[in-house]
This record gives sequence, C-alpha cells and structure tokens, in this order.
Amino acid sequence: MLNHRRHRNTLSAVLLGLLAVPFCAQAEEAAAPAYTISANVGLFSQYIFRGISYTQENPAVQGGFDLAHSSGAYLGIWGTNVDDAALPNASGEIDVYGGFAKTIDDWTFDAGFLQFIFPGGEYNSASAGTSLVGGQTETLNTLELNAAVTWKFIQLKYSYAVTDYFGLSKKSYGADSDGSNYLEANVNYEFMPTWVVNLHVGHQKVKNYEDYNFTDWKVGVTKNFEGGWQAAAAYIDTNAEKTLYTYCNDNGRDCKHTGDSKWLIYVKRTF
Repeated sequence: MLNHRRHRNTLSAVLLGLLAVPFCAQAEEAAAPAYTISANVGLFSQYIFRGISYTQENPAVQGGFDLAHSSGAYLGIWGTNVDDAALPNASGEIDVYGGFAKTIDDWTFDAGFLQFIFPGGEYNSASAGTSLVGGQTETLNTLELNAAVTWKFIQLKYSYAVTDYFGLSKKSYGADSDGSNYLEANVNYEFMPTWVVNLHVGHQKVKNYEDYNFTDWKVGVTKNFEGGWQAAAAYIDTNAEKTLYTYCNDNGRDCKHTGDSKWLIYVKRTF
C-alpha cells in the first residue's frame, strides 16, 4: 500500500510539473516588454558629423533617448551643442529620428528618417553674404530619409535629403539642394572581447553645389565596459575644400578648417 501511494504521489508531481511548463512559458512571454526605453549621455572632445567639426574643435556634451518596439519600430531624440560659426546662429542641434529595423539571421535591414533641427540656426543677409534682404532668412533644418543593410559587422547606408541641405537653397545661395545624398560604409568588428575596431568611409554629395562635395574616413577603436560605459578614440579626415569649410568666429581671428584631420575622444554611458 505504501509503495502504491508513493507511486501515485510521484505520478501526480510529474503531471503537475508538465502542466506548469506551458504556464511558466506563457508567463515569461507575457513578462517580456513590448516597448523598451534607453538613454545615453557622453562627453566628446568635439562634435563631428560626417567628418566635419561643428564645434570648431571644442568639446561637446551629447545625449538622447530611444524608444524601441518588439516589432522593430523605433523612435529617438538626440542633442548636442554646436558652434554658431560653423552653423550660423544655431544654439544647438536636436535630431529626431525613427524607422523600422528587421533582423534575419546575420542580416539587418533598416529604413527610417532623420530630422535635423537647429534652434535659431539660419542664414540671413549677414551670414549668407548673398541677396537675402528685407529681413529674409533661410533655416538650416534638414530632413533626410535613409536605408541601411548590415551583415554581421559590415554596414552599407544611404541617406537622401528631401529638403534643402543645411540651408543651401535658392533663396540663400541661388539654387536648391534637396536631393543631396550621403553614401557610407562602416565596419565595427570585435577583434577581442569588449574591444571593437571602427572603420568608416563616406561620400557627401551636395546637389547643385558640387564644390561642397567631399569624402570622409575614420579609423578608431571602442572599449566597452560593464554598466553601459564606453570609451573610444578615432582619427578622422576629409578631403573637403578648405576655403568652403573654413569658418571664423565674429572677431575673424579664430578660424578653423572644419574638414581638416582631427582626433575624436569620448566617454559615454548608455542606460
């Protein structure tokens, strides 16, 4: 009788365990959040965008927030300080971006938009040095659409401006620049645990302003730490036309060729 009871109790325990498995799986699946939010903040030796320094080689504080959905949709906002010598009258830069990314095996496909917002940033008759008169202005704000494909650690990305590019328009300089585009290739390869080599080359084409076209490239290394910390150093250079990418402060004495070779060092945390 005792052995029979033990057998019956053991069988009951097994059945209860088997029944509990799907309920546990459902609980874990239900617990997985559909939305995730992350934030990042960093201190940079300068703000560099596509090889061009927009802080006149001065330090920058940058940070943002990202909202991602389990479907692959995402939306984010990011900001940095800038120098109004490089971006006329701008007090900063705020980027709003979003899109959809899908990963299939080793491939990731991404399509989205990027809206550049420069509070106060505009060309006027003084900063443009053209026919802008009577209080006319031309905003620097720019909207780009982009698409990228990534295979493991190699990425190819294309960005297309659907508005005038950084204020270069018929009103400010005699011709519109919508249709400007940027093609880039990136390699981010983890050559040893927590160490990543960063390679980049890109070409900016400014429609109707061919003299502003340039190619930029970067060689760098990133070190990832626990707690979301990251440190990096990179050497960056371009072949941007010196006379077109040299900007001076109001006194006319502090002039920088913003496309010249430079080093970028930063410390950043994501949480």
